[in-house]
Formats: sequence, structure tokens, C-alpha cells
Amino acid sequence: MAYRTVFKHIRPRPVSDGAGVRIKRLIGTPDLDHVDPFLLVDEFGSEDGADYIKGFPSHPHRGIETVTYMLAGHMQHQDNQGRSGDLGPGDVQWMTAGRGIIHSEMPQQENGLMRGFQIWVNLPAKDKMCAPRYQDIKSDDIPVTEPVPGIKARVIAGQFNGIVGAVTGIVAKPLYLDISWEAKGALEIALPHDHSALCIVCEGSLLVAGDRVPKGDLAVLSVGDGVHLEAEAGTQALLLAAQPWHEPIARHGPFVMNSRAELVQAVQDYQAGRF
Repeated sequence: MAYRTVFKHIRPRPVSDGAGVRIKRLIGTPDLDHVDPFLLVDEFGSEDGADYIKGFPSHPHRGIETVTYMLAGHMQHQDNQGRSGDLGPGDVQWMTAGRGIIHSEMPQQENGLMRGFQIWVNLPAKDKMCAPRYQDIKSDDIPVTEPVPGIKARVIAGQFNGIVGAVTGIVAKPLYLDISWEAKGALEIALPHDHSALCIVCEGSLLVAGDRVPKGDLAVLSVGDGVHLEAEAGTQALLLAAQPWHEPIARHGPFVMNSRAELVQAVQDYQAGRF
């Protein structure tokens, strides 16, 4: 197997988004604009309610998918099509914005630890105007496998160790694993050669093909057929891989299309109430 190595090592940048939520941005910065098809990776995490209490009031999206994965705390989502739900620890929401949706994500607590990740995944041109949809998955419905004694993986999307992930039907054919080391050990994971791949370290530190990635950092992986991960007990990391589109990217805030003209149309449609 041709192992992937760390192509780029990214430290998070502190930023503020929504109505003043303090977050750590890993993708979507001057250091790393995007890793096709990943457009944005944010980690939110604080025990101080002032850092997150104002949340993310109603805002639109078009042309992308947003993925929210909660590690701690509770966040309520609601949209302009009458759907709502509460995301708790270990829950995931994969929202396909498609042709347009307006939604909010608001904390359901005033203090205590709130921690999780939001990831934006680009849609290809042929699917940017598809019908919006949600996949809300509760923690207990995410399958867990133990490929190596002492190493467990929650299979959020894709297939791993003979297990099909909880999220299905995503055009980018993603693999999304939450891997926890209960004992020191190494793990080899096969990846499609043409997929972009990332590792995010939630706890501890991770050796990726011998390159150490500390807590909070992101590793962009090189091309290859798989990845070799090694860590001590107590380490937790997310592994993400997805098919790149190799298409032009035109961005304006929450709208991501393929041309400026499509962006102008997105803004006009939103202002005219056509979302």
C-alpha cells in the first residue's frame, strides 16, 4: 500500500462567526482556503457560555453541504421549511443545502462545555440546485467497529471494516470516521486514491505516517492508497476523505457556486424570498 503522508500541517486560527461564536478555523483561512471538496472546517469548543450563547441565527446556504458533529453540549437547528431538531453529544447532521435553505443553529444551554465541528462540503455543478435535505443521526445510531484491539471507530459516513456508515447517499462518496485509541496501537485505513483526505486531532497527538500532529491541528494528506495512524491511549481523531470535483469555485459568504453570475443569481433569489 502506498501510504499517504502529511502534505500540509495546519494550526487553527481563532475567528468569530454567527452572532459572535468563538471558533477555531482550520480550513477557510489565508493559510488554507480549501481542500477540494472541503470548503471550511471549524471547531467550536468552550465551557464559557459567553463564547457560544448567541449561536448562529437564521442564515441561508446554497450549493454546498454542511456537516455538524457534536462532541459535547446541545444545539437546536430549525429551518424555513418547518424542520427542527436537537443535536446532542455524538449526534451528526448532514445537511444538503442544494438550491437553497435558510436555517439557524442555536445552543440549548447557557453554560457548560459545548464542543463540536462544522464542515462545509462542496457540491458539484450538476447537483448544486438539487432539493434540500437533512440527515439527522443520533449518537446511538452511528455504528462502531474495533478493527484493532483497543482502537474503535465510529463510522459516520462511508464504509470501513465491513461497516456501512450512518450517513448515506452523499454524492462526494465520503469517508468520515471518529477514531478513539483506548490503548496504544497502530491502524491502517485504505482510501480511494483520488479522494482528498484530512485528519483532525481532537485529543492527544497522532502519528500520521510518522509525522506527529498535536491536539487541535489538521493534517492534509498527500495522494496515496491508504494512511497509517499511530497513537497512545486517550487519543481521538477524525479522518475525512471525499471525492474532489476539480471545478471552478465562486464563493460569497454562505453561497458557493461555479461562477460570479450564479452567485449574483443566488443573492437575488434569496432577497426575493425564493429559498
